Amino acid sequence: MTDLIKVILLGIIEGITEFLPISSTGHLLIAEKLGLGERSDLFNVGIQAGAILAVTLIYWKRIWGLLTQWRDPANRDYVLKLFVAFMITAVLGFIVTHMGFKLPEAVTPIAWALVIGGLWMIGAEQMAARQVDRTEVTWTVAILVGIAQIVAGVFPGTSRSGATIFAAMLAGTSNRAAATEFAFLVGIPTMYAATGYELLKVVKSDGVAHEDWTALIVGFVVSAIVAFIAVKWLLGYIRTHRFTPFAIYRIALGIALLLLMPSGA
Repeated sequence: MTDLIKVILLGIIEGITEFLPISSTGHLLIAEKLGLGERSDLFNVGIQAGAILAVTLIYWKRIWGLLTQWRDPANRDYVLKLFVAFMITAVLGFIVTHMGFKLPEAVTPIAWALVIGGLWMIGAEQMAARQVDRTEVTWTVAILVGIAQIVAGVFPGTSRSGATIFAAMLAGTSNRAAATEFAFLVGIPTMYAATGYELLKVVKSDGVAHEDWTALIVGFVVSAIVAFIAVKWLLGYIRTHRFTPFAIYRIALGIALLLLMPSGA
C-alpha cells in the first residue's frame, strides 16, 4: 500500500469518526496498529483541523446568527451557556495536562471503552426516550457537556461527540437534534483550542521542519470533505432515528478487538 493511499485512508477515518459517536482517537489508533503507520503530531492535528473546518462551515449560519444577534435574550443565553461549557473543558483540560496525563497507546483500553460506551449509549437512549421532548439547553446541560468533553479526552474510545450528546440528552435537552447541535457547537471552539495548543507544541519542538507537507495537505482536504458529508448525513439521520446502530457498532468492534488483537497491543 503506497504512502499516499495510507494518508487518504487516515483522512477518511478521521472525517467519518470525529463527529460520529464512535471515537476518532480509537479508530486512528486501531488504524495505526493495523499497518497504516504512525504519523507526526502535526499530521494528526492537521486532519483534525480539516474535520473541525467542515463542521464550522455546516454551522456557519447558526454561528453568525448567535454572534450578530447578541441583543436577542435567547441568543445571548445560548452563547453564555456555550462559553461556560467551553471554559469548564478548558480549565479541566489545563489541570489534566499539567498532571502529566498521556493517552494510552494500547488497543485493549480502547476496546473496553468502545464496549462500555456502546452499552451506556443504549441505556441512555432508553432513558432519554422516556423524557418529554425538550429543545431547551439548561445550565445543567452546559455544565455537564463541558465535563463530558474532558471525560472523553481522558478515556479514548469514549467519543467526544457521543459523551456530550448523551450528557445533554440525559440532563434535560432530550431532543436529539437540539442536543447534537449544542454538543457540536461547544466542540468547535474546544477543538480549535486543542488543535492550536498541539500545533504550538509542534512548532516549539521544531517538528515543522521535518513535516511531509504533501501528506498533511492531502489528509486535511480529505478529512474536511469526508467530515462535511458525514455530519450532514448524521444531522438528517438523527431527526427520525436513534443512535442505537452506532452503539451496536461500538460494541461489536470492541468485542472483535478484544478477541482478535494480542493482549497489550
